[in-house]
Amino acid sequence: MSITIKTGAEIDAMRLAGRLASEVLDYLTPFVKPGVTTDQLDKLAHDYMVEVQGTIPAPLNYAPGGHSPYPKSICTSVNHTICHGIPNDRALKNGDIVNLDITVIKDGWHGDTSRMFVVGEGSIAAKRLCNLTYEAMWRGIAKVKPGVRLGDIGNAIQTFVENQGFSVVREYCGHGIGQRFHEEPQVLHYGRAGTLEELKAGMTFTIEPMVNAGKRDIKALPDGWTIVTKDHSLSAQWEHTVLVTETGYEVLTLSAGSPPPPAFITTQA
Repeated sequence: MSITIKTGAEIDAMRLAGRLASEVLDYLTPFVKPGVTTDQLDKLAHDYMVEVQGTIPAPLNYAPGGHSPYPKSICTSVNHTICHGIPNDRALKNGDIVNLDITVIKDGWHGDTSRMFVVGEGSIAAKRLCNLTYEAMWRGIAKVKPGVRLGDIGNAIQTFVENQGFSVVREYCGHGIGQRFHEEPQVLHYGRAGTLEELKAGMTFTIEPMVNAGKRDIKALPDGWTIVTKDHSLSAQWEHTVLVTETGYEVLTLSAGSPPPPAFITTQA
């Protein structure tokens, strides 16, 4: 499968889908507090997407090769869950961390983004992990421009994370996105600079590093979807969908409630 290059009208459609995905997270933010269940967050998100936005929740019944259909409209990954956590009736507790991963389809185009939330009063260690993972994502984004290679993105993320004493999950990566949920290329969050595919204007893909407080080893749960840290350490993830422009990058999954970029991004701009 080759990498698709998006044209002007297609990029406009991706901008809309990306903003709408981010606005689901804006909407959910005040509900993320102790006592709420991830099932309740899933229902809030589903109803907002379908009834308010007129979007389709892409994860619902998504069934890539070999997987049973995903049963919910969002992914909710709590504490040591790395990714693809299935919403359930467990209430969030004070001090939990949770990743909410949102993908919407609008007019046939996908927008994909996720954010970390600290529930109530989180520990210093948990907040540090979430903040460091956010910066790691942006260090990858900052590398994006025509002529750069995918390995440059992965290397920037891996170097930053490992220098802080954390680990990067290897088994899951970012991905091309457009009219399909997952397209080429795969965007690894580790690797050697100067390797892999060269970026070209019009490419759209996600950057979504998963960072563990402990070792990088993972374990799959019997439900066929949920991935957790093998050593039970906390894990965090942030995700944006990015467009390669003629001169650099544009983040497509921004909305009024998006957290601001780190200081090193704003000073570069």
